[in-house]
Amino acid sequence: MNNFQYYNPVRIVFGEGQIKQLADLVPAKARVLITYGGGSAKRTGTLDEVKTALDNGGERQIFEFGGIEPNPEFTTLLKAADMVNEQNIDFILAVGGGSVIDGSKFVALVSHLKEEDGTVSREQAWDALTSYTKNIDSAVDLGAVLTIPATGSEMNSGGVINYSERQAKLPFGNPLAYPKFSILDPTKTLTLPERQVMNGVADAFVHVMEQYLTYPVNAKVQDAFAESLLKILITEGKAVKENPEDLEVRKNIMWTATMALNGLIGTGVPQDWTTHIIGHELTSLHSIDHARTLTIVLPSLMRELKDSKKDKLLQYARNVWNINNDDKQLSDDDVIETAIAYTEDFFKALDLPINLADADLDESAIEPIIKQLKAHGMTTLGEHKANDLEVSRRILQRAAQA
Repeated sequence: MNNFQYYNPVRIVFGEGQIKQLADLVPAKARVLITYGGGSAKRTGTLDEVKTALDNGGERQIFEFGGIEPNPEFTTLLKAADMVNEQNIDFILAVGGGSVIDGSKFVALVSHLKEEDGTVSREQAWDALTSYTKNIDSAVDLGAVLTIPATGSEMNSGGVINYSERQAKLPFGNPLAYPKFSILDPTKTLTLPERQVMNGVADAFVHVMEQYLTYPVNAKVQDAFAESLLKILITEGKAVKENPEDLEVRKNIMWTATMALNGLIGTGVPQDWTTHIIGHELTSLHSIDHARTLTIVLPSLMRELKDSKKDKLLQYARNVWNINNDDKQLSDDDVIETAIAYTEDFFKALDLPINLADADLDESAIEPIIKQLKAHGMTTLGEHKANDLEVSRRILQRAAQA
């Protein structure tokens, strides 16, 4: 196991009816900007529930900013940042899924990057994003009410922002972006469309895989935890499709998605985010749901990189899919291919795509993706920094031929 430091200051408030805790969690005299997405928070009554809780005691002033996209847009977020300054906001409350929380984190980090007229500088904000927001040293306080379990943004300090004008979808991270708290009420997931639920399961699954599927470093706690999370997602993903009203299943999915990317299973181990980075370009160029880009790329990546990932692929086959080969009746290649096929079958059971054709794309989509990877400096990916553009091209070619 490699050396590491682990820090996570987020207070998690989990369970039914816990939105009422906002009365105690948000400062009593705060000027609060509630951020949300396309309107489901209003339609389902969650926004009213949030405002009622905030009105319960204290002298808070409440403002709203809606319309944050599923892939949060840079230009939209700068409008929210301008509102932070116009209204002297000192607390942002994100109500929604990972995109709303990611976007709200970015707003919290860049609001102070102002022009002389008081508006947020587009160029300074872009520079901050392209430098991973590492140089930001102040931020507006942030809390979250999670409605879509998927990204783990509610318990980490990073996010991903889309900038359509530049055909860019880029990650960022800064310790100041940790939410002060996150409320996780699993009943809020019961109104989600099935597609969003399945996307969330897939997103969490691939988050775990990108921290797990590299090479062994004798990190027994992290490996066992990751394998358990994967098995829970497989079991509960199928269960929620069969019985979407089962609240106990929803609870386990919500908590598993949070644990998948709160930093714990990634401590002290190598990581490989190639699937996500290629997937970001698919979203940017073709507006495919983020999670669905991941299920398109992952199986082909596993096949293309099976030699460098052999030991962990065999471990994955044995400990997640129970493919026992003690009598050596199968070759290692056969074991690995069976595990990949099981992974594909799992995705298909959730009505998720596993190749480019499933997203109505073919080989003509490959070169524009490679061009974007090069433009964004994503040319040495993976745990060994060995996944160059040619490796990315071969992964996509496999996805086109599958």
